[in-house]
Order: sequence, then structure tokens, then C-alpha cells
Amino acid sequence: MIAVLAGALVVQPLAVPGWGALTGTYTASAAAAVSINKTGENIVTSGAKLLTYKYSVPRSGKTATGLASVIQVDLQNPYVKLDVMTGRGGKFTTLQTVSGMAKETGAVAGVNGDYFNTAAEGAPMGAQVSNGVLMSSPSELKGMYAFGVTKDRKPVIDQYDFAGTVNAADGSTFELAGINQVSYSIEETKAYSHIDAMYIYTEAWGNAERPKNSATTPSEVLVQNGTVTKVSLGKALEGTVPTGAYILRAHGKAAAYMKQHLTVGAKVQTDYSLVSKTTGQKLDPSSLEVMIGGHTILVDNGKATSFSRNVDSIGGYRARTAVGYSQDNRYAYIVTVQDNDGSSGMSLTELQGLMTGLGIWKAVNLDGGGSTTMVTRPLGEEEAQLTFTTEYGGQTQRSVVNGLGVYTTAPASKLKGFAISGKTQLLIGETASYSVKGYDTYYNPVAASNINPSWKSSSSNVVWNGSSFTAKKAGTATLSATSGGVSTTLKVEVLGADSLSALNLGAASAPLKAGTSIPLPATVKLKSGSTVSIDPSALQWEFVGFKGSIKDGALNVTSVNSGTKVGYAIASYEGFKTMLTLADVQETDWESFENVSYGLTFTGSPSAVTGSVQIKSGTGTHANSKVLRLDYDMTAGTGNKYAYINLNGSSGKTLTSNASSLSLDVWGDSSYNWLRAEVVDANGKTVYVDLARSLNFTGWKTLSVNLNQYGTIAYPAKVKRIYVVNLAEGQDERSAIGSVEIDNIKTISPAGSDSFGLPTGVAAKMSIGSTKLQVNGKSTIMDTTPVVRDGVTYLPVKYITDTFGGVSGWDSKNAAVTVRRGDQLLVLNLNKKDYISNGKIKTSESAIINVSNRTLVPVRLVSEQLGLSVKWEQKTKTVTIES
Repeated sequence: MIAVLAGALVVQPLAVPGWGALTGTYTASAAAAVSINKTGENIVTSGAKLLTYKYSVPRSGKTATGLASVIQVDLQNPYVKLDVMTGRGGKFTTLQTVSGMAKETGAVAGVNGDYFNTAAEGAPMGAQVSNGVLMSSPSELKGMYAFGVTKDRKPVIDQYDFAGTVNAADGSTFELAGINQVSYSIEETKAYSHIDAMYIYTEAWGNAERPKNSATTPSEVLVQNGTVTKVSLGKALEGTVPTGAYILRAHGKAAAYMKQHLTVGAKVQTDYSLVSKTTGQKLDPSSLEVMIGGHTILVDNGKATSFSRNVDSIGGYRARTAVGYSQDNRYAYIVTVQDNDGSSGMSLTELQGLMTGLGIWKAVNLDGGGSTTMVTRPLGEEEAQLTFTTEYGGQTQRSVVNGLGVYTTAPASKLKGFAISGKTQLLIGETASYSVKGYDTYYNPVAASNINPSWKSSSSNVVWNGSSFTAKKAGTATLSATSGGVSTTLKVEVLGADSLSALNLGAASAPLKAGTSIPLPATVKLKSGSTVSIDPSALQWEFVGFKGSIKDGALNVTSVNSGTKVGYAIASYEGFKTMLTLADVQETDWESFENVSYGLTFTGSPSAVTGSVQIKSGTGTHANSKVLRLDYDMTAGTGNKYAYINLNGSSGKTLTSNASSLSLDVWGDSSYNWLRAEVVDANGKTVYVDLARSLNFTGWKTLSVNLNQYGTIAYPAKVKRIYVVNLAEGQDERSAIGSVEIDNIKTISPAGSDSFGLPTGVAAKMSIGSTKLQVNGKSTIMDTTPVVRDGVTYLPVKYITDTFGGVSGWDSKNAAVTVRRGDQLLVLNLNKKDYISNGKIKTSESAIINVSNRTLVPVRLVSEQLGLSVKWEQKTKTVTIES
């Protein structure tokens, strides 16, 4: 069988639901040498701090970098405690995000917790204790460690078994197998967990079925106030477990015992405890403040230790979550490693290196990958907030079975200070408002209604205008707020153009028509990897061919110049430019699936992937139309898995010529798989188009895709197939079985090249050392000759734009040449190999240079970026440029 865990995919020998069969002791390679640099320290509440680190680690001959966030909890502080966060309403089987659990329980910080079987109801694999109450028992799996804190505030990390008995009034007893457990295969015996066994299910079990897919016929009794009140032999009792009661579920020998000794009205008592696998000593759950299950041990006695389980299925460079404590038992450390645009993730050996570098004495791995989530409460705020973006991207969080929460028990006290809330990164020209949130002597929030601070900025980079701050120039500024003798500051960075790697307007083309309003969800991508939204009014704009304005996040076309077929809206951020082309764009109904005249077939890769493709009637908002449906089953096979819809056999369906974008309606299955399309252009180049990086939604959703981001697509091009991808990395966290439906695929095409008025069929020749320029056989004289530097031919750009159409200009402020031809916009900076092409940083082997007060551009670089071809004849030292 295949059992899917959050963070682990393992193969089971039994044809029943279960968990990992990989056991034994596994020697880890030496912990990776991780360099750590502390970058921040913020108080969450009295006794808890958020520590942030940058790390670097050698990896495959290179250096990988990333970010780690650590919550340090002082177990000697009487006003802070750890506890588990569990599902919705504190019940198993009701998965919830870490943010949701923290909000529901009032946690000031928290992370995801135990591993769980994603194919089952949603109960933890390990032991869970909250305030002395054992909520779930550890599964009979080898090498699984748990973290806990005793009521005298001592941390513990160990492996545990469960030991318990049912004691009937007649003196007979029967062994208990566990509490609130899903069905699984016992690793040591290979036996099914619920055969001949008796389990307790308490009110913490949220489902009415105990458990589902049990593959055994249950007998159940309800026990209230120590007395059996209901008996159901050979059939489960109906409904969930009442408050304060519990249900005993039995099968086989256990059911026979139940029939004989647990009749209605009989008194019954249950006794159980945890048993250390290390010492054999019993541990009374009532002595624990908290316990949460984990996976392999990572650190022991301050050093990386051998893994206690096989970790192949949770390998790779992923987001990570772990928990440990200090040698003196004073501090607990909740550790997370980010895997997002700004951080590379970690292997488990690298995680060991990080934790030993932090001085952690003993530590256990918790669920990671897509489950890794941390929330922390900023000073003065009422609720915990997402600390960093997840593997799923942005604010998307995975629903998990439980979490480890940090709670404050401090009483309300007097105002100690306040924190400034607002953006810490601003773009030049951006105006931002800031507020203050007060906190008391225990760093818990207090009402800020009586705080009326005065504001100031430390530099002219950011100025106060009486009600808000405006960023004026690149650099840093410290914002200060003062009230009642209490002051606080916030450091703000104003980003210059050199911090950018891309400027995206959210659209590449738009209709050129008076009265049109074009939304511009503009963003800048920073070289650090993060993406920042920007108000388009903060950009400098140049309108060519029309008059317009930027207002309320949109470009409004006021009027179009007479005779203009193509207009341009050029946006600049301190010389970093991009462009929106406006023309008579055409929307085409590329495929509605109402009358499909070509074949649609299914292919799985590897061959063990199965599925089907069909045209069917839609559902919901698409009930009156036909849709394309893909059903897939990827439970078999290994590695990356693909479920393909082949269009027209191996031929494909022709894509609308020069399409700049497309839209489609997709019915998602919340599988978190990847939806793509494969396009093959006229030159045989394959372009893989991302339709949805993550199918993290259910129901119909309209998706928009910018095709310009994939570079030049030579037409005629064809869409060969549409497909779902389930990548090997993190495969356990995505559904292996699902269905996707597609409808209303539309394309948008901008003006054709003829609309730009660009000359075609032009060939221009020039030779080194000669001022002669031959254009289609006709000679003209240039005022300079081509120059060769380090094997690169240079020329003033005007001879390219004058010959092949387009315009160019010199930006003296930023020492850059701007070139526009058709729908291409280039910005080339003097003596810099980095250049900007349609709003994205690219790097070339050459840069524009200055020779005798003339600015010269690399002929091949500029020509090819503008869609021209270049040939070099070595014998005659001749360059030929052709359109």
C-alpha cells in the first residue's frame, strides 16, 4: 500500500491504510557546516522572543543561503507556557491552518506540529498531551521521538510507548491499544492496528466514525461517569463522543471481552500512561504540561546524532520545523527554516548544523515542507501573524493536524511602550501611513486610543507631511514616534533602482481606445527575491501616441492621437523601465469545447500513472456548457509524475498567432499540483506555460497567463498538451488522485508587426574601419566607423533604429541608452553588462561604451534583442543585420 504523510511518503506491505515500514537506526552524514548570522530579535511576550537568522551553507560546490526564524521560550518565566493547538474547536479530524489555530486558542506564537496520515481523518502519529490530558497515544512506529514539558517546567525529548488497561467491575482486565488513533499497520508485527484490539475515543475525536476505513467490524460501548451507558455489538454507536464521556471501540478478542464484561450499567475504569523506550519508566500524562510528537531525533548532547528513522522520504532542500532545548533546560527553541523566494530551504543534515550552531542541546524534527508555518504576534498587535511566506507562496497555508503554541498568562499591567506599524520598505514617491500599538510591562497589547504621538524622520530620504510619510530618495530613514515621554523608532528603507530585478505592470498589452481604463497591479521584484506591490502613480510615465493619466491603480486613456495605430505607456522607476503596448488587441475564443473536431487522449508518465480525458457537461457556473475534464491517478510509480491531455494526437492545436496572453476557466481540486501547457513554436522550441503553479483552490476560477514572460515564441505555434504535474519533491503533500476541468480558453493578440510600421526585408551591411553603410544595396555614409573591442562590434544605436525602425534616447541622469522598436524596450547602462529588457534585468557579455564622447552599443546584443538577425563575416570583417 502507499500511505501519504505530511512530510513523508512510504510504501507499506499491507493492503490497509498505514504508515512507514522503514525502521532501524540510520547513520547521518556529519552535520553540514552552516554559517549563521543573527539579523533580528523581537519580543513576542514576556518570556518569548522571535530570533531571525541568515544562514549560508556549502552545497554542490556553491554556497546556498537562506533564512531561519526561531522562537526562544524561557521555561523559567512564570508568564509564558507551551501547549498544543489542535484542529477546529480543539478536536482531531478537523484540520486547520496554524494561523487559524493560533487565533482560535489565543496563542501569541506557534508552528505546525506532528506528522499525520493525510489519507486518514487527521489525528497525529505521536503522543499529544495538553495540560496533563493525553489526547492521542503514540503509534507503534520505531524511531519516532516526541517533545514535552513537565509541569515543573522541564523539557523532555524521548521515544514513548503506550500502556493501558480496561478494568471491569468483575476484576477482569483487557489491554488498551491506544487513544484517538487512525487505523494503520504496526511496523514490528505488520499486523493491522485495530485487529483484536481495544481503543479509547474521547470527545477530542471530532468524527462520528471511529476510525474511517477501519476494515474491521467494530463493537463499541459508551462510558459516562465510569459506567457503561450504551452497548453496540458488531456495529458502531451513532454520533460523536459526548462531552466528558468516552467510547471503547473493540474488535475480535477485544469485542468478545467487551460482550462478556462491559454490559450496560457495569462500572469500568481505564488506566494508562506513557512508557519511555529509553528507560522503560512510566510517565504519567498528568505530570506533563504539554507533549507533541515528532519524527527523527536531530541533536543529542549538543551534537548532530544518527537519524532514528529512514529520512529518504523527507529529504531534499525543504522548509523545516524542529523543536529543542538548551543544556541547562531553561530555554525551549522552536526552529523553522524558510523555503521561498528569499530562502533556499535545508536538508536535514544542514538543519542539524543550524541547530548545533544555535547551541541547542537536544532536538527533534517536526513536520516540514509545505506544512512549515510560523506565526508570531508583533508588539502591540492583538493576534499572531504569519512570520514568513510558506512553500506554497505568499500567505497560503496548509491545514495541519496540530501545532505547538506559545501562550501568555501574564496579568494586564501599565503601558511600557508602543510599536510602530507600517511598511519597512518604500519605493521612491510612495506615501505611507503609520500607526502605533501599545504594549504593557509584560509586552502584551494595551489599548492605544490615548496615544497621540508626534512624528519625525531622521533623514530627507523620507519626509513627514503632517499626516503620512513620503519616500523621496533611495536610502534609509528612522521614523520616530513620541508620546507621553515614551518614544519608539522604525527603520525604513527606500529602494533604489539598483535593488530591482524586474518591474511588472501586470499587463503587456491593452486596447488603444479613448475611455479605456486598464488596471495595473504593478509589482517590483527585488534582487533579494521578494516581490513588492507598487502604486503605479509612484512611477514616472511617458505616453506615446495618446494622452492619459494614472489614477486609482489604473491607466486611463483620455484620447488617441490622430492616425495612431500603436501607443506606448512607458513606466520608469529611477531609470528602470518597462512598457505597456496599446493597440487594437483582439480577443479570440481559442477553445470553448462545445464542438471539438480533433482527438483528445490521455498519457501518463511514468506509465503507472493512469487517467482519462473526456468532454462533458460542466457543473456550477458552467452547468450550461461543455468542459474538458482530466481524471488522474498518480498513486503508482515514482519520481516526477505527469497526467497529460494530448491535443489532436501528437500534432497539437494551433495557437492564435502572436498571442500575448490567454485566459481560461479552471475547476480546481485543491490537490496543490501544478497545471501547465506545452507549446511548440515554429522553430521546434518547446515552451512550458504555467497555467497554475498550485491548484490550491476548489471550484471554478478564471486564470490569466502572460505569454510574453516566456520570451519570443515563433509562430505558427501549437499547444501540444495540457497536463498536471506532481513533482517528486514534496510529493507527499499533494493529492495523488484528482480531477481538473477546463473551459473557455481565450487568447489576446496585440497589433501585428505591420501595425508597428516596421520595415521588413531589410539587410544592412557595415565593415570594420569603413563609414559605408549599405542598406539593400544602397550606400550611405555614417559619421563614424564600427569599432571592435574584445571581439565585440560597437556602433551608435541610431544607425540601427534609423534603418530598422524605432527610437532611441540618452538618459544623462542615469547614464543609459533607451531603445524602443515595436513592442521591445531596452535600457542599456554605460559600462554595465546588466541591461533591462521589457522590465526585466538580463546580463550580456558586453556593455555600452564611450569612445571619443560617442556612446556606442554592442551591435549583436541590441539587434537581436530588437528581433533582428546578425551575421558576421570574418574574412571581410563585415556585419550584416537583417529584419
